[in-house]
Amino acid sequence: MLSTLFHRNNLTGPLLALDIGTEVIKALVFTVEQQSQKAIVRGVGRVHQMPKNMNSGAVSDIGGVIEATREAIAQAQQNAGVKKAQKAVIGIAGELVKGTTTTVHYERVNPALKISLSELRAIMKKVQQKAYERIQGQVEWEVGRRVDIKLINAAIVDVRIDGYRVNNPLDFQGRNVSISVFNAYAPLVHLGALEEIARALEVDLVSVIAEPYAVASSISPEDALDFSAIFIDIGGGTTDIAVVRGGGLEGTKMFAIGGRTFTKRLVRDLDIDFAEAEALKIRYSCGELASDIAQHIEKIFSADCKIWLEGVELSLSEFAETDPLPSHIYLCGGGSALPGMSQVIMQSDWTQRLSFMGAPQVRFLQPQDVRSVVDTTGTLRDPRDITPMGLVHVAMDFAREERAIMQILRTAMEQVR
Repeated sequence: MLSTLFHRNNLTGPLLALDIGTEVIKALVFTVEQQSQKAIVRGVGRVHQMPKNMNSGAVSDIGGVIEATREAIAQAQQNAGVKKAQKAVIGIAGELVKGTTTTVHYERVNPALKISLSELRAIMKKVQQKAYERIQGQVEWEVGRRVDIKLINAAIVDVRIDGYRVNNPLDFQGRNVSISVFNAYAPLVHLGALEEIARALEVDLVSVIAEPYAVASSISPEDALDFSAIFIDIGGGTTDIAVVRGGGLEGTKMFAIGGRTFTKRLVRDLDIDFAEAEALKIRYSCGELASDIAQHIEKIFSADCKIWLEGVELSLSEFAETDPLPSHIYLCGGGSALPGMSQVIMQSDWTQRLSFMGAPQVRFLQPQDVRSVVDTTGTLRDPRDITPMGLVHVAMDFAREERAIMQILRTAMEQVR
């Protein structure tokens, strides 16, 4: 079965963006200003998760997550001076959240006829069916059994008629039509958990959003056909990667190594409890430890940093099979604060094994890099805040009047079975 979570009518008043992370839940209360086309963040809440609540970016204890999320929302609403935000978007991550761009090439029988609405709907339906079958097969291959998936995000990447790029193919003439659409899917069990959390919190779930999609779409310049980049979001339970080429999101990858891996390493090697290990890791990331202790922890983390880099390299190798990878690499997420992560990715040996457009350049994303999102709280300050701000950006796009081609895409999504 294929369906999608889109309930976007009347996106007015205070809204919620929920980044339910493995280590920290972040809740942002925001409003959308239609005239300025900006989203204004008015309240922020952050609550640490219990270790049992999440596993590799997915919910493992619904009750525990509900309790922590309720507290984060209360903080954000209090900071914003809002009694109740009724509608919410929620981010989703995890190894089985898949995103890919699918292209369908269609040769028209009569190129002199203008492309009609019914013809475009038929083409879009073929794109969505092809994408669904492709990702369903990939998930089944990875887990060794059938897993029900749902479509959560879709975006037009490229439309061309006889090689000429257009924004809306309606009423154009031509023989060869190519349409590329990015689709993100997630397992039904993960989505069901998030829907249950939303019900318990008594919020209307506007959409569930793949987090690497949110990060990439909020940073990529709008309609910049020459923009290409790699986004690496290092969270508590997973590392999420998105590759943008020629202004379009080509695909996403996720693997289950994040900040919690390093916390567990301290638990094992130093024989301390999880809370103490997490606090020590954070102090190390903030540069608050004596040099000798910091050097000792760096040695403890070195092997895991290399394993993490192997995951990055493996994830990117598929994108490098046909074309060179973008040379701009952007890091974000709470796990990116670990010194070893940035150090190991800036080493040149792994990049020499892959094909890049130029010498790779690595930098950290900052809140001011997120397009059209304004923070009035002054508390969104570093790379860990990029993901929830990206969710706000996508939600703001939902509130805009959609182009005809996007409306057709949504209709096609509902029709595919």
